[in-house]
Amino acid sequence: MGAEQPDAAEMPEERLTGLVSLIDRLKHAGRYDDSVSLEAILDCVGRRTFAPFLLIAGLITLAPLIGDIPGVPTLMASLVALTAAQLLLGREHLWLPRWLLARRASRQRYRQALEWLERPAGWIDRLIKPRLRRLTRPPAHLAVALTCLLIALAMPPMELIPFTANGAGLALTLFGLALFAEDGLMALLGYALTGGTLAVVLLSLV
Repeated sequence: MGAEQPDAAEMPEERLTGLVSLIDRLKHAGRYDDSVSLEAILDCVGRRTFAPFLLIAGLITLAPLIGDIPGVPTLMASLVALTAAQLLLGREHLWLPRWLLARRASRQRYRQALEWLERPAGWIDRLIKPRLRRLTRPPAHLAVALTCLLIALAMPPMELIPFTANGAGLALTLFGLALFAEDGLMALLGYALTGGTLAVVLLSLV
C-alpha cells in the first residue's frame, strides 16, 4: 500500500527563492480536487509572510482565464485589503474570513493560468535582486502596505474601466516582488504605476 501524498497544508514552509519557486509551490494547491480554493492556494505558501499574498493577488489579477472572470478583481481586492491592513497593524500571521478562503477556480483554468505565468517567471527572477532595501524594510514597508490598500479600495470600479484592473494587478505584483526580494526598485516602479492607474480611474469617473 503506497504512502499517502501530503496535502498542501502539510508541506514544509521552505523558503521561497523566487517567482519560479512560488509557481512550483502553487502547483500543489488542491491537486487532488476538481477545483482549487483560495485556502489551498494560500496554504501552499504558508501564512507567516505577507509578500507572497500580495504577489499572488497581483498575479491572479493579471493572469488570463482567471483575472478576466467578472468579480475576480474585486475578490482579489478583498484579499489585498485584508493583507495590507494586517501588515499595517503589525500582525505576524495572516487571518482571512472563511467566505473568502472558500472561493474556488476550476482546475483547468488554474492550471492554464500557472502555465501562462511560468513563461516570464525565470526572466523576472533574473531581474529582481536586493537593492534600495530601505524602501522595503521597516518602516518603509508600511508605505507599501498603505499604497496596496489604496489599490484594493479602487479595484471594484476598475472592473468597469478597461485595462485598469490589469494595471492594478501589475502594481500589486511589483510590490509583492519588492517585499519578496527586498528590491526597492520594484517598489518605485509600483508607486509610479499606481499613480498612473489611479489617475486613469479618476479621470474616467469624472
